[in-house]
Amino acid sequence: MLIELDAIHDKIGITFIYVTHDQQEALSVSDRVAVMNEGQVVQVGTPFEIYESPSDPFVAHFIGETNYIGGTVTEVIGDKHAKVDFPDIGTLFVYQDKPLTVGDKVKVTIRPEKIRISSDKPSAPVDYMNLLEGGVDELIYSGFQSKFFVRVSERALFRVFRQHVKFFMDEKAINWKDKVFIWWNDNDGYVVEVEKP
Repeated sequence: MLIELDAIHDKIGITFIYVTHDQQEALSVSDRVAVMNEGQVVQVGTPFEIYESPSDPFVAHFIGETNYIGGTVTEVIGDKHAKVDFPDIGTLFVYQDKPLTVGDKVKVTIRPEKIRISSDKPSAPVDYMNLLEGGVDELIYSGFQSKFFVRVSERALFRVFRQHVKFFMDEKAINWKDKVFIWWNDNDGYVVEVEKP
């Protein structure tokens, strides 16, 4: 049906509005997406903009899966980076998608596929890389990917998606209850909310 709709659109060449509750449909057939919450349009943009830079926590949760953490800015590093103290997690780097100052309360979203996971600690961390150690609480194997639920503290659980890009037997398997390392660069996350002190 989606292919037919796309073909009709290409053939006729007119703008049309397609209303759906299926986020994947909206992203796959649209040039522009409008996300509504309680009757209000909260963000309009390309599918890429909606997914990669959501305007608020609702959009971040509504479009795809995400990890959502909140903390307080403790240091601003130039005009691009900041350090944020996240309760139960520690201090992490965030990219300044929005101007930040020390004391700001921020909410950050990190998509599960942006986080890397390994049984081995990365040997050469790069600037502004966040690295956490945890244990695998749950593992879901889906053929083309595995979904890991990694507990880094009693109250902090991260979802991590790992694509199977190589033959599975070539990779070191990560199993339930294994100790693992997860990491991402600060610009893999996105600041969706800033509350000034």
